[in-house]
Amino acid sequence: MPRVLTIIMAGGAGDRLQPLTRERAKPAVPFGGKFRLIDFTLSNCVNSGLRQIFVLTQYRSESLNKHIQDGWGISSSGLGDFIYSVPAQQKIGADWYRGTADAVRQNLNLIKSRDFDYILILSGDHVYKMNYSQMLDYHLTNKASLTISAIRIRKDEAAGRLGVLSVDLSYKLIGFEEKPAHPRTIPASPDYTLASMGVYLFNTDTLLEVMKIPEDDFGKGIIPRMIDKYADVFVYDYERKNRIQDFIIEVSEGRRRKVLVDRTRDSAYWKDVGTIESYYDASMDLVGVDPLFNLYGEKWPIRTYQRPLPPTKCIIGGRTPESIISDGCIISGGTAWGSILSPGIIVERDAIVERSIIFDDVIIEPHARIRRAIVDKETIIRAGATIGYDLEADKRRGCTVSETGIVVVPKGMEISHN
Repeated sequence: MPRVLTIIMAGGAGDRLQPLTRERAKPAVPFGGKFRLIDFTLSNCVNSGLRQIFVLTQYRSESLNKHIQDGWGISSSGLGDFIYSVPAQQKIGADWYRGTADAVRQNLNLIKSRDFDYILILSGDHVYKMNYSQMLDYHLTNKASLTISAIRIRKDEAAGRLGVLSVDLSYKLIGFEEKPAHPRTIPASPDYTLASMGVYLFNTDTLLEVMKIPEDDFGKGIIPRMIDKYADVFVYDYERKNRIQDFIIEVSEGRRRKVLVDRTRDSAYWKDVGTIESYYDASMDLVGVDPLFNLYGEKWPIRTYQRPLPPTKCIIGGRTPESIISDGCIISGGTAWGSILSPGIIVERDAIVERSIIFDDVIIEPHARIRRAIVDKETIIRAGATIGYDLEADKRRGCTVSETGIVVVPKGMEISHN
């Protein structure tokens, strides 16, 4: 069996997600009710049979480290399984991590001290399901030194945000641009570009060799310089190659049944939730009768830390149509529509939560109204207060308002009626 070590990059500051990253690392941002962003990458690893994992942390990593310790305790010295958080330690100089390649370079001792054939490098802040063993099979079939996973993205969405790849007919890499303002498009699809997912599978000896190149980032420096030197760098077509076959629950005419399906949409779904807009859009993809991204499969479970909370209850006419409701919520006469409620939320009489994302332990008092908002933890929305109806008033309160009018309420605020 091939021996694979996984390294997850979890040190990003996530400045474009402010204020959600004001007190936490980007991979620790809550998502989908009870999960954190890093849970999706970690779940992909465990579900793919990869259980030897280092998580490289840096900025505001306290809550991320605690989450991994409390929710991902798979370490077993006898079996060799582990998930270890590795903080930035200035191992080879006075600088913190200057980029993705520099982060790996500063931790080469983790690779050299163990006998692995391949190194899988991942980002810890993307939302997707991926069977990495399928990518490994593709890598072995092509006898590649490096394989990069890629996805088709609209060129306007990729511009300035994602690395862009060019390939030949055999999917060998022939060009790489890091976050270009005007991305190269796919010849047969002029509105789309082939974007890097931040998933790299290296042969160990290749990675150790390219770490001698004095570049700090894989995208900006290492990979472009590899194109001329290595003829065996391949691109893995995520949408066409990745397949997650899973059991899901179907409900029809009052009957509940378990069905084995090939979740094509899940297998092709990938989101870089690096902005408030992309985070909000990805969250809304979870709700509804037939969501774009389904959390309810049995063969590909998303794991996380589970708070010891009682079940949610709806009383005095409380309603939650087309919403995701986590444990410990009390919907007491209020309504949450098309929304995501994290653990421990209280929605009181005649309060309305519409198309919003509410983080843990928020109290929403009677007659409060929330529309198209993200409310961070431990906030209190006082009786009669509104969020998302008067954007200028929301700004004066200290909330952040995105370009498309999504209101973000920082952690621990108290929002009163005007």
